[in-house]
Amino acid sequence: MGSKVIEGRRTADADGEVVVFLIGMRINRLRAVRSWLPALMAMPRMLRELGADDSSGLISARYAVSGPREFAVVQYWRSTQQLFDYAAAQDKAHRPAWAAFNRRIRKSRGSVGVWHETYRVPAGRYESVYVDMPAYGLASAYGSAPVATRGDRARERMGKA
Repeated sequence: MGSKVIEGRRTADADGEVVVFLIGMRINRLRAVRSWLPALMAMPRMLRELGADDSSGLISARYAVSGPREFAVVQYWRSTQQLFDYAAAQDKAHRPAWAAFNRRIRKSRGSVGVWHETYRVPAGRYESVYVDMPAYGLASAYGSAPVATRGDRARERMGKA
C-alpha cells in the first residue's frame, strides 16, 4: 500500500471473485486492560505472519478505527478456503490467540467484544472508484485501472446485474 496519489478516476482491477474479511473488536470496559490489550496486540502479529507468507492467501489489509473503543481490519483474500485454513491452522498465530482470548474472556465477561464478517463477492458484483487517491481498498489488493476500461458508470462496472 503506497501513499503516492494516482491522479484521475480509477477503479480496482480485480478479475473474478473477491473475498472480503472484516474483523474487529470493541473495548466495552476500558479498565479491563488485561482482557482487551492482548486481543488488540494479536492482530498486528497475525498480519505480519500472513504478509510474510505469499501462499497464505491474504492479498491486502488495512486498519480502520471507528471510534475510541472500536478497531477493525479490512482484509482481502484470494479465497475463503485460504482464510478458513489460516484460522484453523494449529501452527499459525490465530489459533493460539483465539484460545487465549476465550480463556481470558471467561474470567472478564463482557469487557471486550469481537466480531467478524466474511463476504464472498462473485465476479461482476462489485465496483469501485477512486479519484486522486493512492492505492486504496480493493485497488490496494488488486491494482487499479482507468475507470473507462470497466465502464464510466457504476452500473456498467457492476455488469448491469
